[in-house]
Amino acid sequence: MKLSLKSSERIDDLQFEGLKIIQDKNLYAFTSDSVVLANFLKIKKGEFAVEIGSGSGVVSILATKKTNAKNIVGFEIQEDLFNLAKKSLILNGILNVEFVNDDVKNFKKYVKQESADVVFSNPPYKKNGSAVPNENPSKALARHEKFLPLTDLCQVTSKILKFGGRAYFVYDADRCCEMIAELKKCNLEPKRMFFTENGKGKIVLFVVEAVKGASPGVKVYPNLVTNDKNGDYLQEIKNYKF
Repeated sequence: MKLSLKSSERIDDLQFEGLKIIQDKNLYAFTSDSVVLANFLKIKKGEFAVEIGSGSGVVSILATKKTNAKNIVGFEIQEDLFNLAKKSLILNGILNVEFVNDDVKNFKKYVKQESADVVFSNPPYKKNGSAVPNENPSKALARHEKFLPLTDLCQVTSKILKFGGRAYFVYDADRCCEMIAELKKCNLEPKRMFFTENGKGKIVLFVVEAVKGASPGVKVYPNLVTNDKNGDYLQEIKNYKF
């Protein structure tokens, strides 16, 4: 099937097993956050996963090759990004991923409560008012938690997950204590975690796996450096294994 691209759209090579992604210069584009999450994500053979805030679909698309997921449902509230993600599924011939254009808080219309083995998300993690939102509405929604505050993210994740199910998040390192507190309130116990740094010693992201109903106890990995001293993206992290 031949895809029709807008003048603002382009096809990027994900440089992993032939996968490609369609991006639009006028919309939010994925960053190394998504690659780090896709590498950390563990989905076992036959498991069902849900992505919250799928954007252009990059993490779910990478997960079809990096994990053994049976099927994935991704929720994306922005219609333009949802449409891009659907095009990328067609481009790659992916059949085990479905994207939904709706607020994840309405998940019961699409998936059963406590039905997912895995939930994963690279959500908007800047507090409203914490910084000047990007003037581009798509980028502002993707970065600032206007429609998905941290409390709501953790609550809806716990509702979607089975007991013993796993949640994976990438979040602002400055808010790691907030996230851990909210996870524990929702019976999501952090089990594995690490921070990323930018090559100049600055801690940037907090990455965590939490298990619903698990006992306390967490493994902390060494920091993952995602950029060199010049700020350039380190290509090695594309295939980094945890």
